[in-house]
Amino acid sequence: MRKPLALFVSGALLTTAAITAQVRRIDDATLTKGEVIKMPAKVQYAWPDRARKFLYVSTSNGGPKLKSDYNHVSAFAIGENGELTQHGDSRPFARRAVHMCLDPSGRFSLNAHNAPTSGITVHRIQSDGSVGDEVQQSAALDYGNYPHQVMVFPSGRTVLIVDRGVAPKEGRPESPGALRSFGFDGGALSAGPVVAPHGGYGFGPRHIVFHPSKPWIYVSDERTNRLYMFRHTDDRIEPQPAFTKELLANPRDARPRQLAGPIHFHPQRSVLYVANRADYTIEVDGQKVFGGGENNIAVFAVDEITGEPTLVQHADTYSFHVRTFECDPSGTMLVTASIKALGLLGDNKRILPAALSVFRIRSDGALDFVRKYDVETPGNYLQYWMDIVGRG
Repeated sequence: MRKPLALFVSGALLTTAAITAQVRRIDDATLTKGEVIKMPAKVQYAWPDRARKFLYVSTSNGGPKLKSDYNHVSAFAIGENGELTQHGDSRPFARRAVHMCLDPSGRFSLNAHNAPTSGITVHRIQSDGSVGDEVQQSAALDYGNYPHQVMVFPSGRTVLIVDRGVAPKEGRPESPGALRSFGFDGGALSAGPVVAPHGGYGFGPRHIVFHPSKPWIYVSDERTNRLYMFRHTDDRIEPQPAFTKELLANPRDARPRQLAGPIHFHPQRSVLYVANRADYTIEVDGQKVFGGGENNIAVFAVDEITGEPTLVQHADTYSFHVRTFECDPSGTMLVTASIKALGLLGDNKRILPAALSVFRIRSDGALDFVRKYDVETPGNYLQYWMDIVGRG
């Protein structure tokens, strides 16, 4: 008997923000469009609880370089067939969130902010799964130059801010990046150690993932297109990475706007996936077209003794700028979501739409492209977030 899994997809910068629930099937790797749920504002990020009964969604009327003054976190109950129903009231916070997560206990939601000021907002999750009150934090905490992800260590005792920093530009010096730890007790944050190799200069971490059973953290570096592995003991991260690997197939030919992206482990195997994304444009005959770069999923086998990642594959997504992707819980399929359409050079002014690209996962963790679903993103619309939530 085939078991459906809900795939929630959102265009975060839509004029009318929405989540579209889709169903995926293991045997034929297909997606079938389901219902569309209107949101309070544009979806920024979302996170399911461990029991996969609720989906917590952060929304904002802002976006990159846009003012945000209408920001909320909301809970949605997940039905047996993937349908979503708002559960309790939406809770406001002061500024746009760029990432959010739940702590391992499921008692708190955490949102990371980077503009106009850096910070973390914590809300209690009530016993019925709805979002409760905000937990006020000390004003003295240093959240870094440009947080881009907030995660909680598996212990539940420590919060980690992935501080990307900001690359140097003409007339503006570099803002260094860091991995910033905070004690976490009853929803309250306290100052902890900061890891910033070489003072954080040339260090631009975007996303991290914890190894499911070992004290290892894997970090994608957006600004240098590298993968790092850091060891940690009692939630304290070692000051230097144990391993550093190139993410690109051709690192010496990296173009502008070549960026490392999200990072995930296979649900059952020691295999790591990292998105390489590019949307650099050049102007040809008055039209902006893709100017080159790598858009693929880098696949790494992870040594179970040392933790060293070894590159085994680059799987082309046949799309531009994959901002989010996920494996299904059974580990048989991977889906990527590209954020926008872009013109192709020398292809009769053809526009390649934003898309959901579907891959089968082989027994060794390598990927086989199966099919692609085009997604309409007219004007400044972006497909900003997706995830797969197992049901059944």
